[in-house]
Amino acid sequence: MEMATVRHRPEALELLEAQSKFTKKELQILYRGFKNPGAISFYECPSGVVNEETFKEIYSQFFPQGDSTTYAHFLFNAFDTDHNGSVSFEDFVMGLSILLRGTVQEKLNWAFNLYDINKDGYITKEEMLDIMKAIYDMMGKCTYPVLKEDAPRQHVETFFQKMDKNKDGVVTIDEFIESCQKDENIMRSMQLFENVI
Repeated sequence: MEMATVRHRPEALELLEAQSKFTKKELQILYRGFKNPGAISFYECPSGVVNEETFKEIYSQFFPQGDSTTYAHFLFNAFDTDHNGSVSFEDFVMGLSILLRGTVQEKLNWAFNLYDINKDGYITKEEMLDIMKAIYDMMGKCTYPVLKEDAPRQHVETFFQKMDKNKDGVVTIDEFIESCQKDENIMRSMQLFENVI
């Protein structure tokens, strides 16, 4: 509770500016967006943190054509870096800072963390399939009229064959980063969202 009151002081904003890749002005814009009373906002909670259910509600507004619940769950866990069951403004800004302004290495580390659902340092085929199914569900059936039910599994098989260099059934962070850096499509997608704020 104490952090919520500290957060609004100028020193807290300066600290966040120093830790992230955002300017003070950008942080103020982000914070105002979270405080927007006209929409479900991250900061409707007096504690200044968001639980998973609120996070899912917010995220569902971005993907109304599909079911974003499962993907939002995985995303929430990636933003909740201290695994305390909530995402603070600071947690969100630090994750966003990496996704939007981070180096390729930082973005790939963040992506690996997202896919490593049980946080054991490896990505299994099952974990990758869970994420892929969640993405397909979020995008909605109408988005993929020609894709068959097993499309996520085929997608995972293709990716896994490329990434699992030593064929031990798991993908390490080194295998993940090396494979992604060699894939032009993945590298192009990493650049897409830079400097959008």
